[in-house]
Amino acid sequence: MAKRDYYEVLGVSKTATQDEIKKAYRKIALANHPDTHPDDKQAEERFKEASEAYEILSDDKKRRNYDQFGFAGVEGAAGAGNYSNVYRDFSDIFGGAGGFSDIFESFFGGGRRSSQRAAGRAGSSLRYELTIDFSEAVSGCKKEISFAHKVKCETCGGSGGSGRKTCPTCHGSGQVARGNGFFQVATTCSTCQGTGTIIENPCGTCHGSGTVRKSEKLMVTIPAGVETGSRLTLRGKGDAGENGGPDGDLYIFITVRDDKYFVRDGQDVYLQIPISFTQAVLGADIYVPTIDGTEIKVAIPAGTESGKILRLKGKGFPFINSSQRGNMYLKIVVDVPRRLSLKARRIVKDLAEELGDTDKPTPMEYDA
Repeated sequence: MAKRDYYEVLGVSKTATQDEIKKAYRKIALANHPDTHPDDKQAEERFKEASEAYEILSDDKKRRNYDQFGFAGVEGAAGAGNYSNVYRDFSDIFGGAGGFSDIFESFFGGGRRSSQRAAGRAGSSLRYELTIDFSEAVSGCKKEISFAHKVKCETCGGSGGSGRKTCPTCHGSGQVARGNGFFQVATTCSTCQGTGTIIENPCGTCHGSGTVRKSEKLMVTIPAGVETGSRLTLRGKGDAGENGGPDGDLYIFITVRDDKYFVRDGQDVYLQIPISFTQAVLGADIYVPTIDGTEIKVAIPAGTESGKILRLKGKGFPFINSSQRGNMYLKIVVDVPRRLSLKARRIVKDLAEELGDTDKPTPMEYDA
């Protein structure tokens, strides 16, 4: 099958800049990388084709030869073992891509992969869901949690056993290659599970893993002001690392139960309070509850309308690890009586006449 034009392979014009070429290659490589498509031969071919095109077009000299003489001008420049530009630029192109960089090092003979494996593997971090009451989120609390995690085996001290030696399958690299030709795909060695070594005399307690599963109880301090979605981190309380690697962390995700009356919005709270018709007309001092379990006196101005919002500064939730607090907002609802005694009805009628009630009220501008 005839080769496709390198510019066509990357989907760029012949006047494309190096940045445009690099971005085009990155897009194709991420979409077709053999590490994420292990059994897709077509994706592997697209990746190989894009890598060859990038090797030529990312080098100014090779690119000039290709532009002038076509494939004849770069014959042998992209053969087996000559993907120097792809290897050189990979960390820049795929910064943060994790395993992709490791796979490329195995393709091009990098020696860092095995040393990284020998240095140890970090333990997994764990997630714990904790639900607390609304009042506990206000003042903070202590909670005992129970969880299971992997810890270092006490029998072997985490070594997994004795007689550790280089893996005979991967010869210490932690990977085995498959495929043929100039391009091969590296996969984790099944014999040593990617560690590069095996243990001749595995520990009878942990069976060579170096870790055992253990249940543990911890008393956790929940700070005042947490809300649903807050996360606490307990460093080193996840699974134990392997081969001297660091332990993982334990993440505690908080859910706060709703309150019957208070509604929370961040560090602010809202409370709906009914007042009587006469309190709304004449004004009054009333006592309302707070989230701290106390009461506070609030002055209702004369002529307060239903729906009015009053702000009580600093009566909301505390900010975590801070002396500052959010606000509390009172929504006033005027409670109009549905049943009146004969005496009350006469009084209200007299009031209506005094106020000049009309059966033809003038419309007001609509307030959304």
